[in-house]
Formats: sequence, structure tokens, C-alpha cells
Amino acid sequence: MLDAIVKEIQMRACEYEQMPETLYFGGGTPSVYSPSELKIIVDEIKKKFGINNFHEFTVEVNPDDLSEKYLHDLYELGVNRLSIGVQSFIDEHLQFMNRRHNAKQSVKCIKMAQNAGFGNINVDLIYGLPPLTLQQWRKNIDIFIDLDVPHLSAYHLGIEQKTVFYKYLEQGKLKPVDEKTSAQQYEILEKTTSDAGFEHYEISNFAKNKLYSIHNTAYWQGKPYIGFGASAHSYNGNNIRRWNIANNKKYIEAISANQIFWEGENLSPTEKYNDYILTSLRTMWGVNTDFIKTNFGETFYNYFYQQSQHFIQQGLLICSNKQIKIPSKHFLLSDGIIRELFF
Repeated sequence: MLDAIVKEIQMRACEYEQMPETLYFGGGTPSVYSPSELKIIVDEIKKKFGINNFHEFTVEVNPDDLSEKYLHDLYELGVNRLSIGVQSFIDEHLQFMNRRHNAKQSVKCIKMAQNAGFGNINVDLIYGLPPLTLQQWRKNIDIFIDLDVPHLSAYHLGIEQKTVFYKYLEQGKLKPVDEKTSAQQYEILEKTTSDAGFEHYEISNFAKNKLYSIHNTAYWQGKPYIGFGASAHSYNGNNIRRWNIANNKKYIEAISANQIFWEGENLSPTEKYNDYILTSLRTMWGVNTDFIKTNFGETFYNYFYQQSQHFIQQGLLICSNKQIKIPSKHFLLSDGIIRELFF
């Protein structure tokens, strides 16, 4: 796989006209690679794109993968941001989610990372778990805040098909959390992080001291990006979105045969407008009406204006200086609002 990724970088570097500002190893378990193996990929990217360093260089890690040496080696490699998949600081919930680490390991690894020099750290937490009480959720957030980590990604549990949770649901062994409980957990999350000085800048993301995820924010702002490896996605910033095949074996075979095995789509003006609405209204910056008029035309602008009025009157959208956004306290309702604004 490592050789295939390096070869794909060599084959595709000419596609990307802008100099990359960020590098992100994730979407799987990149910590299965040693820092020396990651360095091979990093060196190839730097060579092909003619850059020395990245403004933001993130690696996703699991608590049970980290050691002082591994963290030191990542730091020496130039990694300046870690995203740690904690999920919960309560052991019974980690066991429920079939996680390999425990709560003590999570706290220990975060402190190790801080001692290794990492000041920009994200922690993932999950709420909406059937066994999670409101008191336990408060405990999770309080532990996170006490650790003085500047970024939190908090996701509501989603039960997808072909997962263990979906199988349990079909067998009656699992009952989804009701909407009232989800809303209460969300309110706790919103208030507790706000009181601790965090900005709720995207539906699932909270940052202190303006340490937003630069990499992910670029996605939400529709900037171009290029992804390497099985399942990796790319976007040219205009109308072409592509993704690599997910099957590792087929991906390696295709790259070995000098074939870039992609699937993709050419976005229509309507799809581009809908994408802009979807990604922008997920954030605290919202949409810009001048941007809609300039980039999508009068028809889309007039449609958005008409559709948004009743939400503005209800306080579910707020308007300031041609920026229209969903107040963070109503982010839980964002799917319904966004759906009504699609063309």
C-alpha cells in the first residue's frame, strides 16, 4: 500500500495547481504506519509540490497507539496537530463501542502528547449512545475541558447499515436514543463548551483560541483538495469531484498498472449551489448572499432569499451584513433548514 500511495502522488501531482497549505493523514488508522513510513509519503509530497512545510499537518491517532517515542517521532516529522479518537472517558461506553483503549489510556496519551510539544490537539467524543446518561455526558465534557485541549469534535452516534450497531438494532438488542435526550445532551455540550471559552464554529466542532481545523474548514469553504490512497476524495474547486476505489487490493493493482482507478462526478450548477448551502450553513460563518448572486446567478439568489425568509422570522436563521447563518443553538435542526434551502 505504501508503494502504491507514493506512486499515486507521482502520477497525480500535476493536477493540483495550488500549493497545499495542509496535510492530513486520516480517514482510517494512519498510526498503523511508523513515522519513518509516513516520512516517505511526506517527503514525496514535498518533493512533487515543491514545499518545505505545511501550515497545518494533522495525524489521526488512537490512544492505544501512542507512546512517548512515537509522539516524539511525529513531532520531528513536522506534525503540528493531533486528532485523538478518544470517543469517551468512561470505560463502559468504550466497551460498548468495542474500543481497544480505556479511559486511563486516553487521559495519559493526551498528557503525553502535550509533554511532547503538541499544543494543537483535537479530541473526538461521541454522544447519543443508548447507555449514556446526562450526568455521564457532563463528566465526559468536564474531563475534556480539564485537560486543556483546544479543539473538540463531538459527534452524535449514527447507526449505519452493515455495522454491529445496526445488527443489534434489527435484533432488538439496541434502542436508539430518543430526540429529547439527544437535544438535552446537545444543550449540555453547547453550554459547557461555551462557558469554557470554546467557539462552536461547525456543527460538530468546537475550538478555543481560534484553533479551528484549517484542513476541514477548507472543505466547508469549497476549496480544492487532493487525496491519495484507497477511498481518498479529491475536488478541483470548480465542478469535478473524484474518489479512489475503496478496495485496497483493487487500488494497489490499478496503481501498479499505471491506472488511476477513480469514480467521480461533474457537478451541475444546481449541485454546486446545494453543496455551498450544505457546507456553509454547517459553520458559524454561514452563507454570503453576494457570493450566491455572483457565483450562481439571480435565479438561485432569488430562490434562496424567498426560502430563507420564514426561517429568519422564526429566528432559525440570522442575517448580518449579507451573512446568513444558523445560530449554533439550532444546529440540531440544520438538516431540515438546509433541505428547505436546496434548489
